Order: sequence, then structure tokens, then C-alpha cells
Amino acid sequence: MNTPSDTPSENASHDIMEEWDAFVKERYPQPADQDPTDFNPTDPDKKEKEFRNYEKTVRPSVRKFYEENHTKQTYDFVLGKKKEFTAFNRKEMGLWEAAEFLNTLVDDSDPDTNLSQLQHLLQTSEEIRKEGRPRWMILSGFIHDLGKILCLYGEPQWAVVGDTFPVGCTFSNKIVFPEFFGKNPDTKNPALNSRLGVYEEGCGLDKVNLSWGHDEYVYQIAKPYLPTEGLYMLRYHSFYPWHREGEYDYLCDETDRKMLKWVLDFNKYDLYTKSHTAPDPVALKPYYEDLIAEYFPAKLKW
Repeated sequence: MNTPSDTPSENASHDIMEEWDAFVKERYPQPADQDPTDFNPTDPDKKEKEFRNYEKTVRPSVRKFYEENHTKQTYDFVLGKKKEFTAFNRKEMGLWEAAEFLNTLVDDSDPDTNLSQLQHLLQTSEEIRKEGRPRWMILSGFIHDLGKILCLYGEPQWAVVGDTFPVGCTFSNKIVFPEFFGKNPDTKNPALNSRLGVYEEGCGLDKVNLSWGHDEYVYQIAKPYLPTEGLYMLRYHSFYPWHREGEYDYLCDETDRKMLKWVLDFNKYDLYTKSHTAPDPVALKPYYEDLIAEYFPAKLKW
């Protein structure tokens, strides 16, 4: 159960999400004219000190967020949250309704942004649509952050957003702020703190438990309905240690390696569309209602 200090206000949740988005965009700048099929997540010529420059100027709130995230995202915590939320007993609503529900996360008086959560979703999906990408990909862009409604259930911020990473094995030093894992109880458990931990070599990411958050939640909701490529975008778009740092390949199978290009392809729409013109949800609603109906039932259990 969340304590009052663990349960953020709606505005506080919005603030940390905005700060986290800005931090991720700075840490993972868009490769110039990069073909995602050729993208190499590691640069052998990049000096070690260049990887950590962002830590010198990061906001204290972001550091505090990652300290909590790395301390509290344990193997047992993740298994417990998966069991809790895959019961799908919180609400029953359609996808557009869920996006409007997510909109309540932002107070109209918020001085830091004049864009709603719904507009943020539409920025991503409309850029995908503008470039003539598949309809399932447009829809994946529209729903990819819907799992952030976890905040509206009272979940703490560190269990909703943040770069994701495997639990149940050694924490890579390429995960952002790796020093904070020193406080994670799993680092004291030999069964959970080896290279493979509870996993097997090449077992596939589907058998690997990542830190809990909005990615996994929306993936679990969408799993019966979208093609594999779209599901990888939903489930792994915050798994930067894998798709941008090249870590944990030893846990991957051939399907993961094949799908990596789709996650990278999606990443540019996820991170780099937020300065584009604000979409009009009212005008776009009929298009998205038709698109949603093509893939999803009218109501889903959340």
C-alpha cells in the first residue's frame, strides 16, 4: 500500500514525467540521418567521460526519482505488480476513453505546459501517420504512454516512468545512475546478482522481467490485439540499456534481435515530436475511433 509520501499529487506526477522526458531526450539525442536498421547502439570512439556529462546538470528531482526507482524496483516488487495489475480489475474503458482519463493527470492551471497528455499522444501518432507508416504503428504511437494512468491509481512515480531494466540478474553499469543500485536489496542476493541470475542464456526478452512501469502495463493491455512489431514498441520503448546502450544481448533470442529495428524506428517518434504543432483532439477523434475499432474491442479491462 502506498504511504502518503509515496503517492504523488496529479501535478507532481505530471512534473516528474515532463522532467524525465526532457532528461531522456538529452541523454539519448537523435542520431543525425540515422537508418534504424543500421543503428549501432555503441560508439567505440566515444570517450567514457562523454557518457556521464548529463549527470552534472540533471535536476535534483530527477536524481531523486532514479534513486528511488533503482532502490525499490526489486525482483519481488516487479512480480507482485505484474500479478496485481494483470488482474485487470481497475476500470473498464475504451482506448480513446483511456486517453481522456490520462488527460486528468494535468491540471488546467499547470504553468509549465499548455499541452494535454492526449495531445502528447497525438503528436507521436500523427508524425507516424504523416510519414505513411502502417496503421498498426500509428495506433501503437497513440497508445504507447497510456500505461501512465498508473499514476491515477495512486502508484508512485518511480513505478510508472523511468528507463526500464531487467530485474533478477546483475544491473548493468550502462543503466542511468548505476550507483543507486547499491541500495537495492537484490544486489545482496547472489541468486539475483549474477550475469544470468534467474534466467538462461538466450532465453528471450519475453521471459525476462523488466522494472515495472507504464510500458509493461500498456503492453499487457494490448497483447491480444496488435502485431508483434507494435507490441515490442510498447513494451520496450523505455528499455534504453538494450536498444540504445547495447546491453543484455546475451538474454535476447533471434526474435528480439529482429524486432530491435522496430523499437529504434519508433524511438524517434516517441522522443522527438514534442515540439511539433499541437494536434486538435476534437478534429482527430473520428479518425482514431475508426483506427481503434479496427484492432480493439469497444471496451477493455484495465
